Amino acid sequence: MGSVLPEFMKAVTFDSPGPAQVLKVSDLAVPMPGAGQVLIKVAAAGVNRPDVIQRLGQYPAPKGHSPILGLEIAGEVVALGAGADPALLGQNVCALVNGGGYAQYCIAEAAAIPETLFTVWHNVFERGWASEGERVLVHGGTSGIGTMAITLGKAFGLEVIVTCGSDEKCERAIELGAAHAINYRTHDFVEEVKRISHGEGVHLVLDMVAGDYVARNLKCLADDGRHVTIAVQGGAKAEVLMWRVMARRLTLTGSTLRARSNAFKVLLAQEIAANVWPLVDEGEVRPVMARTYPLEQAAQAHAQMESGDLVGKIVLEVV
Repeated sequence: MGSVLPEFMKAVTFDSPGPAQVLKVSDLAVPMPGAGQVLIKVAAAGVNRPDVIQRLGQYPAPKGHSPILGLEIAGEVVALGAGADPALLGQNVCALVNGGGYAQYCIAEAAAIPETLFTVWHNVFERGWASEGERVLVHGGTSGIGTMAITLGKAFGLEVIVTCGSDEKCERAIELGAAHAINYRTHDFVEEVKRISHGEGVHLVLDMVAGDYVARNLKCLADDGRHVTIAVQGGAKAEVLMWRVMARRLTLTGSTLRARSNAFKVLLAQEIAANVWPLVDEGEVRPVMARTYPLEQAAQAHAQMESGDLVGKIVLEVV
C-alpha cells in the first residue's frame, strides 16, 4: 500500500437511467485493489459513447465490476493489491478499466492503455488486418475513435477516408491527416468512395453506425474487403445480400472490448506498447482533444457528446 488514503471520494452516479441530467456527484467509499490490481488517483477520465449508453440503461457494467461510469483514466498509482509490481507505486499511468473512471479513485488491472487506442488498434489492425498502403473508410471521422483512426492510420501508412456531418468537420479531419473527408449530409458516401478510389473501393470499413449503413458499406468494399463493426448507433439490425458477400469474398466481423478477459487486455496492451507507444513517446500519436469539463459537469459533457458537436475526445478533469 502507498500513502494514507481517504475513506471517501467524489464520484459521478445516477439513481435510475435517463437523460444526461440524471448524473450527479456523490460521496462513496474509496475502493481497495484486489490481487493483481492497482488503485489510481484519477487526474482525468475520458468520456466515451459506451458511458452514454450505460447511463441510458442499455449497457450494464460486467458482473463484479464498478457500476460507476468511465472506461479510461489517467492518474497516479497510489496503492497496490497483492502481486502487483511494487515499481508501479507512484507512477503516472493511463488505464483502460471496466468501470469506475468518473471518480477521484479507480481500480485498474496492472497493465492497460486507454479505450480509443485499444479499440482502433484491435479492430483496424488485428480484426481488420489493415496493412500499409491500404485504403480505409471510417465513419464518424471527428469522434474520439475517428480521430484516433486517422492518427494511427497516417502513422502506419493507410489512406484514411472519413465521413463527417459538416463541411467544417471535414476540413478538420483533413487537417488531422485524413486523406479524404466526405460530408454525408450533402454527398452519397458510396458514390464518393467510388470516385475517390477510381472504382476500386476500400479494403476496410470501420463502422460505428450499423443498421442500414451496412449494406452501403459493403458497396464501398473492394473484393476481399473487411467490414468491422464496433458500435450500432444507427440500429442493431442490418439486411445484407449474402450472395454478394460470397461472390466478393467479403469478411464481416466486429468486437466489444469491455467483456473481454483481463488476460486478453494484457496481451493487447503489450502489443500496443511494442508497436504504438514509441510513436506516443515521439509525439506522432496524440489524442485530439475536444473539451475538458470538471467532474461535477459530467452531465454537460454527456450532453455535448450526444449532440455530436465535437472534434476528438471529451475529458473529465478530476481534482
